[in-house]
Parts: sequence; C-alpha cells; structure tokens
Amino acid sequence: MAESTLKKEKKVAKPKKSSKKEEPISKLRIRVMAYEYKVLDLSVKQIIDTAMRYDAKIVGPIPLPTEIKKWTVNRSPFVYKNAREQFEMRVHRRVIDIINPSPKIMDALTNLSLPSGVNIDVKIM
Repeated sequence: MAESTLKKEKKVAKPKKSSKKEEPISKLRIRVMAYEYKVLDLSVKQIIDTAMRYDAKIVGPIPLPTEIKKWTVNRSPFVYKNAREQFEMRVHRRVIDIINPSPKIMDALTNLSLPSGVNIDVKIM
C-alpha cells in the first residue's frame, strides 16, 4: 500500500495543436553604436519612426551596457611623475528588433540618412 501511494502518476499537459499554420518568425536586429548618447537617441528615434510608418512590430530600443575605455598618461616624464591625466572613451549601444519586416521596411531603412558618428549593424535572424 505504501508503494502505491508513493508512485503517483503525474499527468503531463500536452501542447495544444492550433488550426493556424505557424509562420516562421524572422527578425531584423539593428545594433546602433555611437560615442555621444544624444546623437544615438536621435538616430534610434528616426529608425523607429520609419518602421512605425509601415506598421512594423518593434521591440526596443534596448540599451546595452556602455563600454568605457580608460587611459592614464604621465603629464611630465621626469620630476613630476605622480602628476597624471586620465582619459576615457565611452561607447553607447542600443538594440532594436523588428519582427517580420516587409520589403518596404527594408528599403526605407536602407535609404535612411543618419548623422555621422553613428555606426549601424543590421542582421537578419
């Protein structure tokens, strides 16, 4: 009797089959990078406005961690060795995903003119 109470059968829920045909989901992942965050945010807004004109489903902009590169340089090489300057360079990044992009959206995004200093990587997933 003890064994029968320990061995209870668990019912596993089976996934329901839908009558709709599932379309493969394609994504257009846009990574935008810049040294100045204000220019970056303006260009991201321009990309999103262009995609929204064609009724695209957009995920983002998702801010990625800022990469900070630091350098320390001596001000004087001989007597005043302890006097140093520090410089840093910050790289700001954002990610935008456009789900199931149409060819019209692709054409509109390729013809977009963005300010200098903004780097864009486009990947189809």
